[in-house]
Amino acid sequence: MSNILIETQDAITTITLNRPEKKNALTREMYQTMADALVEVNQTESCKVVVIRAEGDVFCAGNEIAGFANHGAEPHLAETVSFMNALLNCKKTVVAEVSGKAVGIGTTMLLHCDFVYTHGEAQFVMPFINLGLVPEYASSYILPRMAGRRRASEWLLLGEPFGAQEAYQFGMVTKIVEPEALRDTVNKVAGKLAAKPAYALLQSKALINNEAEAIHQHMDVELDVFIEAMGTEAAQEAFDAFLHKRPINPEKFK
Repeated sequence: MSNILIETQDAITTITLNRPEKKNALTREMYQTMADALVEVNQTESCKVVVIRAEGDVFCAGNEIAGFANHGAEPHLAETVSFMNALLNCKKTVVAEVSGKAVGIGTTMLLHCDFVYTHGEAQFVMPFINLGLVPEYASSYILPRMAGRRRASEWLLLGEPFGAQEAYQFGMVTKIVEPEALRDTVNKVAGKLAAKPAYALLQSKALINNEAEAIHQHMDVELDVFIEAMGTEAAQEAFDAFLHKRPINPEKFK
């Protein structure tokens, strides 16, 4: 069974993270599969809407640390960047269904979706700083503008989890619904969007997303710093501690 499921029906393409036994942690292959699907969607006139969802009770645990850490100071991030660019450049309306905890890119990808639905038990966390890393995917650009500098600082500089209500309060989430109503809510919204006039839907999204160029530029700057951070002693210590299930040596975080 594929770790990414892709289905298109009635002008809606659904991308499903299907690795619940690993909390939907993303591998390089998963990133590339999603990137390819989004590129194809952009080129398919009959598709109007993309839904991103996950199997299991964790939406996405972020990167698979084992594969991520092994690249050290010379990370192979091509597939990750391909996905980031494909989602950022997606002309079609994107609806996310967050069915549990979202870690790292599991949260930052939501900043590039047009609608985000979740339930009250969901949690969000961007723990980059705790791994000796820096923010990714233009989150250090988008979050201060979305939630204010102080809230963005709390999320990115402490790297601690926050709940669905806080995410909703500060604009990261469109709506919180009951867990049993989540799938049906997303399906209904996607269906309503798919019934809209194609040209008007496409152009309306483009008009709303009028900071795309600035976001692209900021993402490139972030990525350069992110790659540098991956080669630091702090990052290598954090990865090794995670992989070997041991405490971090604080001396290496100085």
